[in-house]
Amino acid sequence: MLAAVFEGIENINLREVPMPAIGAGELLLRVRAATICGTDLKIIAGKKTRGVRIPSILGHEIAGQIAAVGAGLPAWRAGESVTVAPVIACGECYYCGRDLENLCAGRKALGYEYDGGFAEFIRVPAPAVSAGNVLRLPPDLSCAAAALSEPLSCCINGQHNMGGINPGETVLIIGAGPIGTMHLQLAKAVPQTRVIVSEALAQRRRMALANGADCVHDPDDADIYQRVMDETSGIGADKIILAVGIADLVNDLLPLARKNGAINLFAGFSAGSMARLDINEIHYRQIRISGASASTPPQFKRALDMIATGAIDAGALLTERFPLQQFQDALDCARAGSGLKVAVMPEWQESA
Repeated sequence: MLAAVFEGIENINLREVPMPAIGAGELLLRVRAATICGTDLKIIAGKKTRGVRIPSILGHEIAGQIAAVGAGLPAWRAGESVTVAPVIACGECYYCGRDLENLCAGRKALGYEYDGGFAEFIRVPAPAVSAGNVLRLPPDLSCAAAALSEPLSCCINGQHNMGGINPGETVLIIGAGPIGTMHLQLAKAVPQTRVIVSEALAQRRRMALANGADCVHDPDDADIYQRVMDETSGIGADKIILAVGIADLVNDLLPLARKNGAINLFAGFSAGSMARLDINEIHYRQIRISGASASTPPQFKRALDMIATGAIDAGALLTERFPLQQFQDALDCARAGSGLKVAVMPEWQESA
């Protein structure tokens, strides 16, 4: 089968590899769509190494059709369209016992410890199947849209960890890339929510407005503090989401939050990144800071449901599609940031 094989920093090659062999309790999935994540780009650039093998096949945002069913799985049949939650929890550790499977002490994941979806086929290991990580798609949902369930579920987790977004609140999102735009759509799904988006690229500011932003800010052109204060009658944003992995921005966010406001450091940072913080701002103004890592199974299912019902507009997020044979072009497009989500589609079809 054809696969994009990660063989070292800035070294990913499209070549033929053996077809995955499945055993009892496993599924063979014909990949119909795998979307490129910012984390994939960091792995290729050598900025993320945890859980990464060389050589391996990346890609953890996937959907496709079951091609073969291993022994002992009477509930599944070939031809069914599915998506797969990539984080495979042990089900036994302290965190799994508290419904925090995303923080599992022994977690493994597709696209990391197991080969991922930038290939024609992927093996879904037995622990993922038995844990309920495989979800059937509604009949009218495309695989490309369903592949967005993974990043959207992570956004749901990030907003949950900051206490959720309440009706009528003002949310500030830093960065209007794919993740920032997902956070924007999620926030706007809450009644009477106002969303301010700060983004350096003009095209992405325009896309933010098209996706429901109430106002956009160009960080190269105006003082963001004054803009936020103007939009909030001098109080500050209720919730702030950092959707770009720039550690130096963290301290700058503190004055933008209202007293008792919350900041979610959603974007991943390069290993060893440090930020200097004005701790008096946090202490006296009672600012809550949270992180976000992956998602739980209920959050993944909620994401799939939101995409299937149209509560999240997947079409507005999926701006580019490439056949697997043009994987390098897909990478270049994702890196350029000219669009939002880039889908890689073996046996590429517009309707997939």
